[in-house]
Amino acid sequence: MQIQVRINEEGALRNQRYAFTNRFTLVSELLQNARRAGATCIEIHYDAATQVLSVHDDGCGLEDFQKLLSFHESGWDAATAAEERPFGVGFSKCLYAATRCVVTSGGQRVDIDTEAALARALITVEQVPECEAINGTRVELHGVDLPDLGTRVEELCLGFPVAVLFNGQPLKRPLAEGHLATQASPIGAVHLAGTLDGKYSHETMVFLQGFCVLKPTYCLRDELNVVHLDSRQFMARLPDRDKLIDEDVQRKRIDAELKACWRNTLEIARTRLSPERFVETYYSVMRGWGQLDLLNDMDVLPTELCDAIVGYPIQDDHGSRDFVQQVAAAPTRSEIESGAVRLVALDCVGDDNGARWMLARSKGYLVFDWIGLHHDHWAQRHVRFLEEERAHVEAVEERVRTALEGRWVWPDVILCEAVRIRVGKDEAVIIDDGVCHDGTLYIPAGENTGTPVQQLSSFTDEHDQFLDADCDADRDALADLIRRLRSVDPVQTLDSLLQDLRLGKYPLLHGKIFQLTVGVGASPGHSIELLEADGLAVSAESGGLHARS
Repeated sequence: MQIQVRINEEGALRNQRYAFTNRFTLVSELLQNARRAGATCIEIHYDAATQVLSVHDDGCGLEDFQKLLSFHESGWDAATAAEERPFGVGFSKCLYAATRCVVTSGGQRVDIDTEAALARALITVEQVPECEAINGTRVELHGVDLPDLGTRVEELCLGFPVAVLFNGQPLKRPLAEGHLATQASPIGAVHLAGTLDGKYSHETMVFLQGFCVLKPTYCLRDELNVVHLDSRQFMARLPDRDKLIDEDVQRKRIDAELKACWRNTLEIARTRLSPERFVETYYSVMRGWGQLDLLNDMDVLPTELCDAIVGYPIQDDHGSRDFVQQVAAAPTRSEIESGAVRLVALDCVGDDNGARWMLARSKGYLVFDWIGLHHDHWAQRHVRFLEEERAHVEAVEERVRTALEGRWVWPDVILCEAVRIRVGKDEAVIIDDGVCHDGTLYIPAGENTGTPVQQLSSFTDEHDQFLDADCDADRDALADLIRRLRSVDPVQTLDSLLQDLRLGKYPLLHGKIFQLTVGVGASPGHSIELLEADGLAVSAESGGLHARS
């Protein structure tokens, strides 16, 4: 027994109507046919009330009307067939979408009842009077429901190479190859966003034979790359032809060619611009498209890589980093190589590297984004990685050591005259700002704001929410603790402590006189006695109180 592939023609004709996923495919197919016929202008008219669509082109016209009803047979000449590999289904969508199709080309016309045609009835091609003959081809479809066609056809023709008029108004077609600055590539014509100003994009819209086959989810049209593919190398899927065959593989190929086009563009720009202008304009492009090696033999550094520490370093999980500022001008190669300018690499501020940040700030080091350069760049040899060096922190003339009982943080606090930080051979003495090191806050004489708690913690919970109320409360608590510990007036210090206790809300204490002695008993120790009105202590036998702690 032998078997072979057979086709049920009636079933194929019946079921093909369900193959198309987009009702607007019939418009794109008619536009495609007109383009292949060499049209220089295509006019589309649609009357929503009567549901009549007319597409008229000035191409070479149609000689053999049988081609309209021959499915999967390309009626194009050998050159077009080799160039574009048409599938031969261009007119079939019209038969399924319309109730009646009237096609006029030159001096011939055919009026097709689509139901009869799909039933394989014979259709007569008629000669038209000379006065009704037309140049090119006009296809008139009746009974087609195309809501919002005006908007859809404008989007459909964004990159179409032939002029198109819709209801008498020309469509702009801003992404057509003839409207863009493009460069040739092995895959087709490529337009890169940002070639003049460096405002590059990774978003790309890809066209094949004038229609989009790849597009980003969202991107402004003047901020994307555009590729018009070579139709000899790429094919779109049947029947709608809005997706590439092997899209995942082809997308990688397109991205690789975009990168190569950027390489070519950058190499040309490098020869035409000064090093300073080249780096200023195209550094972000080189970083974004993996071309950083172009900087390796240039003495100019991008300013984006160098930050000065201009404020008090704190933990900031949300990236504002107000304590650093990009330098106005990058340091020169000679400044770096001579040691006049020191570049350091630092991780984000945390409770384990606050001292390193404070030393770098004190020394005037620049925080350098070394990842933003190629690994063979000359500057990499001069970057000091402070995170890899041990930090030593000590209190100078320690005054008092205690603990802060905050809402969010409970650190040890050391009040001192100054804080000495050593990393390697470098040393800095800090007198104006607190330093967080290994969970302890070192508070020198010039610090009174409470801000060091933000070097200890980011005050961000497990849901990535900033706890601003807790941050404010702990900052105020530290400031108050510092003030109290530094106070030289014992009455004012005790009064400030008692105010927080709000003793007046306890009736038992109203009108009572107490004697408080601090420094007695276990540290931090105190004793308290209830006194009579004459200042004598009440004895235990008379029901008095005498407590020590």
